[in-house]
Amino acid sequence: MLDIRRLDSVAATFGSELDALIGFDVAQDAAVDEAAARILADVRSRGDAAVLEYTARFDRVIAADIATLTLSPDDFAAALRRIGPVERAALLAAASRIRAYHEHQRLESWHYTEADGTVLGQRITPIDRVGLYIPGGKAAYPSSLLMNAIPAKVAGVQSIVMVVPTPEGVRNDLVLAAAAVASVECAYTIGGAQAIGALAYGTASIPKVDKIVGPGNAYVAAAKRRVFGTVGIDMIAGPSEILIICDGNTDPDWIAMDLFSQAEHDEVAQAILLSPDAAFLDAVEASIGRLIQAMPRKDIIGASMTGRGALIHTQDLEDACSIANRIAPEHLELSVCDPGRWIERIRHAGAIFLGRHSSEALGDYCAGPNHVLPTSGTARFSSPLGVYDFQKRSSVINVSVAGAQTLGRIAVTLAQGEGLPAHARSAAMRIGP
Repeated sequence: MLDIRRLDSVAATFGSELDALIGFDVAQDAAVDEAAARILADVRSRGDAAVLEYTARFDRVIAADIATLTLSPDDFAAALRRIGPVERAALLAAASRIRAYHEHQRLESWHYTEADGTVLGQRITPIDRVGLYIPGGKAAYPSSLLMNAIPAKVAGVQSIVMVVPTPEGVRNDLVLAAAAVASVECAYTIGGAQAIGALAYGTASIPKVDKIVGPGNAYVAAAKRRVFGTVGIDMIAGPSEILIICDGNTDPDWIAMDLFSQAEHDEVAQAILLSPDAAFLDAVEASIGRLIQAMPRKDIIGASMTGRGALIHTQDLEDACSIANRIAPEHLELSVCDPGRWIERIRHAGAIFLGRHSSEALGDYCAGPNHVLPTSGTARFSSPLGVYDFQKRSSVINVSVAGAQTLGRIAVTLAQGEGLPAHARSAAMRIGP
């Protein structure tokens, strides 16, 4: 039986215990940050040569030039043909659902006309070129490729440049097949901070992008922090998280496996169950102890559950929702009788799964909503990745002759008050006699 932390929301020490449970040091490792900074500076200075050297050093792939490390749509199409029919059907079905969901997110331009003829509005345009980082080697995530590339395509992004490391030269056909399904234009088999630098600054062979999205290791995250401002980025993601609120009437084996679904990501992933039913918490704990034995990643799950997991007894479901808002989890399951009632109490969560059959795993792959979600409590102010992350908004101002008279006088007064005479004069010149 795993030694999983048990908390009670009525305990005098609960607040401090919860803070200790959900606290996670998101500060970056100084050595990692310094290494990423050196690599970025080198790539910015030496371009292709630096990228080739780091690819040889870290991925053990020797290449004479970047062209050798380039993949085309023909390569993606060939991979799509090579994978089995079941995998191909799953990719196509997931992509179709992801695309259909994100079609609803597309923002449109708008404007309105004031009484004096002045027209004000907002113009929506897509980002020109996006860089997509997809992990390679042992960690291969075709689902992440779909979740990042498809919203960009729906937004109207014309060029997606993918980078995917291939340690020892091993290419993952499922990832390349996903690139075909998502209509990615080209890819380079490079990774790490050097790939982020190549995308952010451009090289003789690799085009500079406007925004970089996609998951990566600590060096990738550090590099993304460093290049933010030169390019846009999606977010800096922390460990995976799941929080489940259950009324005690769901199969405890289901709940245990839902907790495992995030705990298996890594040892610092977090899986928490809230329930007002103490006997149910006991039943789930027993299920965890029994089911983990057959899990291929049981060591990782065990480390996650004992290190950062918890079973929390709450006063009632209202209390559970309040605690959930305090945690602001990446994934929240409302495994209760009337989830529609309780979602009204939830203010902070990356994705909310309603009902006993809505397992978080379905959201990871094929439900449709994006699985790139805010972590580490950032759901308090952040949102899932979406089409809107690949669109820009420009204000549109078309002032009529009559409008210039009214607005000009307001602007003159305010500009003079701010001590900016050229502003005032510019506005005043358009005011008639």
